[in-house]
Parts: sequence; structure tokens; C-alpha cells
Amino acid sequence: MADADNITRPSELLQRFRDVRSYSVALADGLSDADATVQSMDDASPTKWHLAHTSWFFETFLLRDHVAAYAAFNERYAYLFNSYYEAEGDRHARPERGLLTRPSLAEILDYRAHVDGAMAEAIDGFGEPQLDLAELGLHHEQQHQELLLTDILHLFSCNPLMPAYSNTGTAAAPTAPVQWIEGAAGVQQIGHDGDAFAFDCEGPRHDVLLHPHALANRPVTNGEWLAFIESGGYRDPVHWLSDGWAWVQAEQIEAPLYWNRAYDLEWAEFGLGGNQSLDLSAPVKHISLYEADAYASWADARLPTEAEWEVAKGQGLPNTGMVWEWTGSAYRPYPGFRPVAGAVGEYNGKFMSGQFVLKGGSIATSPGHMRASYRNFFYPHQRWQFTGLRLAKDL
Repeated sequence: MADADNITRPSELLQRFRDVRSYSVALADGLSDADATVQSMDDASPTKWHLAHTSWFFETFLLRDHVAAYAAFNERYAYLFNSYYEAEGDRHARPERGLLTRPSLAEILDYRAHVDGAMAEAIDGFGEPQLDLAELGLHHEQQHQELLLTDILHLFSCNPLMPAYSNTGTAAAPTAPVQWIEGAAGVQQIGHDGDAFAFDCEGPRHDVLLHPHALANRPVTNGEWLAFIESGGYRDPVHWLSDGWAWVQAEQIEAPLYWNRAYDLEWAEFGLGGNQSLDLSAPVKHISLYEADAYASWADARLPTEAEWEVAKGQGLPNTGMVWEWTGSAYRPYPGFRPVAGAVGEYNGKFMSGQFVLKGGSIATSPGHMRASYRNFFYPHQRWQFTGLRLAKDL
């Protein structure tokens, strides 16, 4: 790297650090200490925890490990705010994060300010490995920004008052007719390719074989999903995977998460803007892989593979950016994948079991955090994220 780059990269990274860190705090603006403390389910985390954990990441992997004079803000926070890093030792149980009434939200914001100040002082002295690690930390924080929004949405959905997180609306454009876009066939390549940041699971770039296929030009809408419901889609096992049908029956699922009949028995949907009449033009969201697969079967289609979606995106596939789109591909390592050494090697590879890939991005995804090679992943039954689907078919 040229000398000029050695000078400009720390300053540019520091500005990006300040932008990302301030955006996290802005997302929590207007929340009470109670809002930021409560945990609505095991899969979700309190806002306070997100704000603290992302600070713990920088404090642990950069300040503690690479700044000799750094003093921890509170030694006990290492136990409270470690997420899943076995190499970092014991940690507070995930389902009990909502019991942490202390530290307060104000104390967590003080913790963030302490870490931010120390990072600002240290960054000019970091070498390339530390700067790369800081970049990872920023993308890690952007992931938690999205989780903060989806988790507060789930929390507010549990309140009979149906409080709005934001007054900002997310009305969709009129629905375009479904058109089928023929995808590239034969040997293609997927995976991260370039100098920009990517998570380790996005590579190595490698060859894939695609058979003749086509993808829809847009995701499935609420209006189309309503037709699936009204046709008895949730009551007919013929379209469902065995595990999905067992899930539907056990959980008594009859519609996407957050759909309700609060307005004179007409369908409404609870979102970040509160409870609103169902927008039939908007992409359907908050559906599980099981639901997405059942709908695709009902529509005489299928889910795209991860490779089909990524290759099509590289060739101009329209992406609304409103919902993550389920694929039919398991979240598994690419050929030649190797986790990096140390605790941060636990970041992605250890989760490559039993989950499925989603592509694209959603209305909750942080600015600048979408790319074609991005591999989001969740378990088949999970749907509190902004998850939807786009249909595919064989040719």
C-alpha cells in the first residue's frame, strides 16, 4: 500500500467509525430505558444490549488487545456483553439479556462514549491488520443496527397499545406485473470479488453450474399472499414441507407475522410506523422459509438458489431493497472457505448448520450495507426479520 494510503486510511476509517457509531445511537433516540431493556423473545436482544455489545467488540478485539495503556470501562461488561465467542470465556445467558435492568441506558451511552474516545486516540497507531479488524467491527455494528430495529419492532408488537417506533411511512409503489427474467445458464461465478469489504463467508469466489431458469422481476406482494391465504394455503398440507406443516399446526400460523385484524376485521399490518391497513402493493414480509416454500409450491414455482439470485443481481436483477429474499440454498461454506485464526474466526463459520441463505436487503438494512455477495442467514422457522420471497422457475 502506498504511503499516502497509510495516511488517509486511518482518517477515513475514523470518520466512518463516527458515522456508524452515531447512527446506532440515533436509532435508540426516543426510546425509554424500559423500551431499551425489555427482551420480547429468546431470538431478540434489548436495544441496550445491542449498543453495549457492539462497543464491547471494539473494546475487546482492538483496544484491549492492541492498545497497551487502555483501561476497560468496566471489567464486568466482558461477561455481560460477549455474544457467542467461546474463546472469550463465559457470558450472560442470551435468553436472560432482558433481565439486565442495570446498567441503565445512560450508562451504556457513557460506555460507548468511552470506547469511541479511546478508538479515536488509537486509530492512527493501528497497522493494517487492526484497521481491517476495525472495518469488520463497523460492518458488525451495521448488522446490529438492523437487529436493533427488528427486535424493537417485535417488542412493540407485544404491546396491546401497538406503539409506533417511527412516524415514517414505507408505502410501496404500485405493483408491477410479474415478468420472468431468464437467468444465465452454464458455468458462472459467485462470491465476493474485489477490494471492498466482505465477510469471510462471502468467499472464496468460485464456479457454479446453473441450469436454465428464470426469476421474477420483483418479490411477491401482500396482495398475492392474501390470495394464497384465501385459497386455503395455510390449511392444505400438499404444498408444505413436513417440518413446515408441523410448525404451522403447532404454532397455529395463519398469516405472516404482524398481520392482524384490528380494523373492522380487514387485514392490517404492524410495522415500525405502527398498525396500518395492509398495503397490497408492498412486498410480503416477516415470513418463514417454510411459508415461502409453501407459497412457491402453490404458485407452481420454486425459490431461487443463492447462486441464481447472485448471478442475476450481477446482471441487473431489480432489487426493491425492502425485504430480504429467501433462497432454497443452505448456508454452508463455499469451496475453499477457511475461518480466520482467533476469536473473530467464530464470526460466521460456526453457524453454517441448519440455516438458509437470504439475499438482497431490507428497509431495516443500514445504508451502504447491501451487496450482491452478501449472505444473510436464518433458521427456517424464523420470521421476525424483514424476510420475503421472489419466485423462480425452471425452463
